[in-house]
Amino acid sequence: MDARSIIARLRNGETPPAAEIEWFAHGLASGEVSDAQAGAFAMAVCLNGISEAGRVALTAAMCNSGDRMNWSVAGPVLDKHSTGGVGDCVSLLLAPALAASGAYVPMISGRGLGHTGGTLDKLEAIPGLSTEVSTEDFQQIVGDIGFAIASASGDIAPADRRLYAVRDVTATVDSIDLITASILSKKLAAGLDGLVLDVKWGSGAFMATASDAHSLAETLVQTANGAGTPTTALVTDMNQPLAQNMGNALEVISVMELLTAPKDCALIDLTQRLGGALLASSGIVDSAEQGAQRIRQAIYGGQAAEGFGRMVARMGGPKDFVECWRDRLPASRYEIPVLAQSSGYVHAIDGKALGNIVVKLGGGRLVGSDKINPSVGLANVARLGTMIESGTPLLNIHCEDKAQGEQLVCEVQEAFTLSEYKPEPRVLVVEKVE
Repeated sequence: MDARSIIARLRNGETPPAAEIEWFAHGLASGEVSDAQAGAFAMAVCLNGISEAGRVALTAAMCNSGDRMNWSVAGPVLDKHSTGGVGDCVSLLLAPALAASGAYVPMISGRGLGHTGGTLDKLEAIPGLSTEVSTEDFQQIVGDIGFAIASASGDIAPADRRLYAVRDVTATVDSIDLITASILSKKLAAGLDGLVLDVKWGSGAFMATASDAHSLAETLVQTANGAGTPTTALVTDMNQPLAQNMGNALEVISVMELLTAPKDCALIDLTQRLGGALLASSGIVDSAEQGAQRIRQAIYGGQAAEGFGRMVARMGGPKDFVECWRDRLPASRYEIPVLAQSSGYVHAIDGKALGNIVVKLGGGRLVGSDKINPSVGLANVARLGTMIESGTPLLNIHCEDKAQGEQLVCEVQEAFTLSEYKPEPRVLVVEKVE
């Protein structure tokens, strides 16, 4: 077997046999497959797709390219994954709330892909915190605290680690086959008893339509359940940022504000609904409604905040982070308000454009070697349906280079569509797939 012949099959619209896909995955893990070949593989899959059997084979091969975890804990081992959106920091709220509700959550997360932020990049905005932990330390933290959010160690799905990084810089992120294999290879290797998926659609997601998101949700659920991990998916709206802040430290601010002074909002709503579905599927509660209430109690009662602080300390961050987070997070040098040029209701937001602006500011990666600036981003993003008067802010740009920030003002303004008519309220959760 060799990488060139496997890539040629995919280029010609064929699905390689499972044995060849397994060989390629192990080549990714060992380094026998080069970055150029990995990029060509990803592009061929993105353009031509692979069959259902090929997708299952790729998922299994990447999962089996490294170690698989085993657990001896006093409750079900559960996790959540999002397909990616803007202002999406649910994981930082949900993981400690699930742990406070009786679950154990080994949340293996990723870094930013394309225009969407990455959970690990957000966490590492906290000074001193490192998400790179050994498998042994990761399992110990989960056992002691009930959850941990970390990068897959080099021993967990190493083939996906290579391919994930290549996809980010080769415009091959939005492939159902690659998304499925990437998500599930890590989740299956984590030894889960249950999984919930947040499959997003809209201007800030990789899936442009609800129909596309439904197809991805079905593919993920079928593949995961077929591999023995009970899985449910919620198809959710991402036509505006989920939180009002975009950018790594800014999204941690959104999370800490809700953990320390909870208030009803879309971010809390989606966290409850994802957590409720997962707690119900695992048998901790009898229904998704009861599960959502359990998650709400963990957040509003302060248990989720306490757990989050313990995890931050265990992973190298400040021991007093929950009490002093405002003084601990990095801040940008400049804050530039972007003013509306006319009056009207916010009718549409180009979330992908806003996400790309965050990347340009330094909050994401244009190439794999880019170093992220955790302090930059967009804050106080106006919500759909809000009445904006001419000359008032649509959002605030947080940047290190004032001239660059000022150059991006027009791009931000173009990402908003204002109308004299107030749009209908959007449905946050479109459907449940199980």
